[in-house]
Amino acid sequence: MEHVSDRWRRLLGEVWRFFAVAQLATWVSVTLFNMGVHGWLIGDAPMRDHAIAAYVLANTVGMIISYRGARGWVFPHRPPQHADGGRTAYVAINFAAMALPVGCLMISRGVLGLTDPLSDNISANVIGLIMAFGARFYLFRRYVFLHPVSAQGPAQGSAGAAQSAVHS
Repeated sequence: MEHVSDRWRRLLGEVWRFFAVAQLATWVSVTLFNMGVHGWLIGDAPMRDHAIAAYVLANTVGMIISYRGARGWVFPHRPPQHADGGRTAYVAINFAAMALPVGCLMISRGVLGLTDPLSDNISANVIGLIMAFGARFYLFRRYVFLHPVSAQGPAQGSAGAAQSAVHS
């Protein structure tokens, strides 16, 4: 049986690496969003009146970066358990989690009438992303990047289930 401190060390390592990958993907997404909606670095904002579409587009690029980083660096010890390597579940979870920052952006813009860069970034890229971070980590770890023992499912019996609980 694995020692408890080893389990925590592995979990903290995964959280740290997940956070680092998320930061890279987030900065790419934030930059693309602000370029599209507010004209950062490019002058004219090609998607000034389409903040939600710009957010989804920018975060789709970030999602690709995030998947590659998660598969290759955060969870390389958790081999794919799905025929497509978990990509479909990963995309579904990302789009579901993206509803949180998109909802914050919709409230900020639609209800409060705040369309300036600071308001957009605080609502979507701070508040919304903080809410989505924990949900994505848990859901990715639980449904996409399964521990090999966990992936065996209910047929493994009670001894396997106890072993699985230790490794998750």
